[in-house]
Amino acid sequence: MPKKNLTRHIEALIFSSVQSINVQEIILALNAVFEEEHIESQIFESLDLIKEKYNRDDSAIELVNLNKGYQFLTKKEYHETVNQLQLHRSKKKLSQAAMETLAIIAYRQPITKLEIEQIRGVNSDYSVQRLLEKELISIDGKAETPGRPILYSTSSLFMDYFGLNNLNQLPQLKDIAKEENSIGESVE
Repeated sequence: MPKKNLTRHIEALIFSSVQSINVQEIILALNAVFEEEHIESQIFESLDLIKEKYNRDDSAIELVNLNKGYQFLTKKEYHETVNQLQLHRSKKKLSQAAMETLAIIAYRQPITKLEIEQIRGVNSDYSVQRLLEKELISIDGKAETPGRPILYSTSSLFMDYFGLNNLNQLPQLKDIAKEENSIGESVE
């Protein structure tokens, strides 16, 4: 296979890999697709060509050697721009279950996962984990009960995200309850 074509295949492998890809993985992938054996020296030559291509000033990404492998990353001068996009996207993606869990934590903090699950009636492992990843909640110590379960509270990012100065600015539950959601007759 011509060197230029090999280089493009390696570039495609690195681009499509979620995490860094090592030389052995590149060789395995290429040997599985093509009938000829590829050796490390060919791979390293192609990697050098790819590095040169992306080291130019007209590219926003670069090929980086990480953890004994290779990965495309944004050049440092663009990190703030990419970070803004990530923040914007992460704010939009809270599921209904995550919102319910977040509301319970906000109104009942500090609270254990077991207490959250008792209120919701379902397992909340995933929702709690997502909220921790998004840094909307934080671990606030351990409860003084048997087993010493972890206590969760809202974070300062939660306050920023919802535009609150303190928790007293959360809407009161009585302000949220709708009459149409009540059961039975209203007795005054």
